[in-house]
Amino acid sequence: MVDPMARALPFLGGVRSVRGVRADFVPRIGGVPVTVDKWESLRKLKPAHRKRVTALGFIWDDLWRAEQVHGDGIAVVPRASGGAGRLLPNVDGLLTSGEQGALLGIYVADCAAIYLADRETGAMGLIHSGKKGTEQEIVLRAIEMMRSEFGTQVDDLEAAISPCIRPPHYEVDISVQIEGQLLGAGIPREQVTMSGVCTGAEVANYYSYRMESGKTGRMLALLGRKGDTPGA
Repeated sequence: MVDPMARALPFLGGVRSVRGVRADFVPRIGGVPVTVDKWESLRKLKPAHRKRVTALGFIWDDLWRAEQVHGDGIAVVPRASGGAGRLLPNVDGLLTSGEQGALLGIYVADCAAIYLADRETGAMGLIHSGKKGTEQEIVLRAIEMMRSEFGTQVDDLEAAISPCIRPPHYEVDISVQIEGQLLGAGIPREQVTMSGVCTGAEVANYYSYRMESGKTGRMLALLGRKGDTPGA
């Protein structure tokens, strides 16, 4: 079997090329039993996810997560640090000014995780976009918030779209729609990368809510910064 990481992670090349940025995408964890209860499955997956957070140079308490309600809500991560379990309610997107130590996390199992990294200001965004979020154009809202909050210009953004479900395993191709939204916003084509991997077609390597009828785990998208901040 081909290592899923060898296939999935090249899509993060552009984002990882931004100075100081660290990004990861954690696929299916073999040997961990999962249930229809999302939070119970995440509890079982936490030790493996914690190891990947550590491998990026962070600790678990650095991690900010979104509740993920399939809406278009986005939150700017607070500057104050401290405390485990930093779960921001009623949002599907997280933004940060790119200060060192902040780590963003999004869980997916068919939906797409969208990574945004600003080469000039150091701002970053990590967005959960399934069918509903894509219809609501949550990624465009994220880009506009990055502009208003951090002064981001679309020409400076590197964007990446994670593995997600695609036809014929799903009725719409959310990754193509998201790519169109990113390009329509003005991000240069060479700065937008899609994984191209369908989670529904590769259940041995990725969790798929649809193909596993809800009895599944979650992949973890991670985006943070260690080291120099652009523009500093």
